[in-house]
Amino acid sequence: MDAGDGVSHAVPVYEGFAMPSSIRRIDVAGRDVTEHMQMLLRKAGYVFHTSAEKEVVRMIKEKVSYVAADPKREEKEWASAKLGDGKVVEYVLPDGNKIKIGAERFRAPEILFDPEIIGLEYPGIHQIVVDAINRTDLDLRKSLFGNIVLSGGSTLTKGFGDRLLHEVQRLAVKDMRIKIFAPPERKYSTWIGGSILAGLSTFRKMWVSIDDWHENPDIIHTKFT
Repeated sequence: MDAGDGVSHAVPVYEGFAMPSSIRRIDVAGRDVTEHMQMLLRKAGYVFHTSAEKEVVRMIKEKVSYVAADPKREEKEWASAKLGDGKVVEYVLPDGNKIKIGAERFRAPEILFDPEIIGLEYPGIHQIVVDAINRTDLDLRKSLFGNIVLSGGSTLTKGFGDRLLHEVQRLAVKDMRIKIFAPPERKYSTWIGGSILAGLSTFRKMWVSIDDWHENPDIIHTKFT
């Protein structure tokens, strides 16, 4: 399961091969979380307009946001919370000014699990994981549910893995063993995978070099069709 900046994918992989017909995608990811955080902060009285200020919002998101285990219960706790109880955090801006960030911390990343919050008719990230697995052959599902691997910077959000596990358990068939792996280098997993692929001698056969093209421009049509 990959959730990066612009898009989130659930890609079933078996014996090293992806299953294209089972892949699920939603156009909701880290960039949307940043924009939602920006909007929530604006409502709280903190306005960030420029592209440089939006980058500050991204840093705020990465520093203080978390995924709630139960968003409804979390809302109730915030509604009854007092400012000094440790839930509100103070963030120091690059210019030295300080802002206080409250329930925005969990409301921003909640859109990954409920895109309708920002008006998008997509399933949640947990739903595409389950749907992708359920699109595979029945005899593969047990193995796939037991080997869900996280990838992408958005999965680094505190509480993401625990929430995903809870939601997948809720949607999967009863007694299904579900295990989620969160590699520490997952922010760069896509790049690492691409670099490994590019280094394989067998991958060379899939390329068309500029020399190949100069020698025979029609190779594009014969090799890739």
